[in-house]
Amino acid sequence: MPKMKTKSSAKKRFKVSATGKVISAQAGKQHGMIKRTKKFIRNARGTTTLSAPDAKIIKGFMPYDR
Repeated sequence: MPKMKTKSSAKKRFKVSATGKVISAQAGKQHGMIKRTKKFIRNARGTTTLSAPDAKIIKGFMPYDR
C-alpha cells in the first residue's frame, strides 16, 4: 500500500498543536492595510485556532500530523 500524501499547501500554512488544534495565521493581513482599521490590525496579530469544521478539513490534508 503506498503512503498517503500531505497537501503541500496545507503544510506550509497550518500546524497542529499538542492538543490537536489546528493553528493558522490571522486572515486579512497580507495587503491593503490602509483601508483596515487600527483595531482590526491590532486584533489580527499572531496566530489563531481554526473552528472545528475547518480543522477537520485541514487534518484530512495532513494525515501524518495527528
